[in-house]
Amino acid sequence: MSAEVITALDDFVQKYVSQVALSPNKMLVEYDPDWLSECYAHNVGPAEEVAPGEKVEWQPVIRKDTADFSGMETALDFTIHADIKAFYSRYWSDNLIAKTEKGRLQLLQAWNLDDFERLQQNLIGHILMKRRLNQPETLFFGLTDEEDFILTLDNTSGRVMLEQVGVQPTEVLAPSLAEFIKTLEPNVVINN
Repeated sequence: MSAEVITALDDFVQKYVSQVALSPNKMLVEYDPDWLSECYAHNVGPAEEVAPGEKVEWQPVIRKDTADFSGMETALDFTIHADIKAFYSRYWSDNLIAKTEKGRLQLLQAWNLDDFERLQQNLIGHILMKRRLNQPETLFFGLTDEEDFILTLDNTSGRVMLEQVGVQPTEVLAPSLAEFIKTLEPNVVINN
């Protein structure tokens, strides 16, 4: 596991949560009893008598387990870069909004185990598309405000790339995922 990515992500999440704490508002999400997560603050659940669709507080929560990518790696005959494993293994969280000098972005996260499994399926689809196009394999970890542009990690070099979907990336944003995360500023969006 990439300790540098974990440290950078922990620092970013701490700044994110601190920014929320300074706000009179809270991070809210609609409660879905069929889409439970440890992210619901104070273990909101059926015993709390929260109605579906009611807005409840949430926050990123450090996972108690390490995300398992072995099935994906076996299916693709492919070893996933340690930085991506660390990134997706650290937290249960809603997507985290950040800003850079180039604009806003979302760091993708998994809300629960079902969401993590769906994320893996999307990563497999992305890698298969890259193979069909005879392009270097990348793994996405973020979305930008620009349509069809995503943030990816080059699986061989570990460099962070700005990638237009279906096009071979050429713009390097950072030499590593940890270095990229260190450049981000939280841009907390409060939904009240």
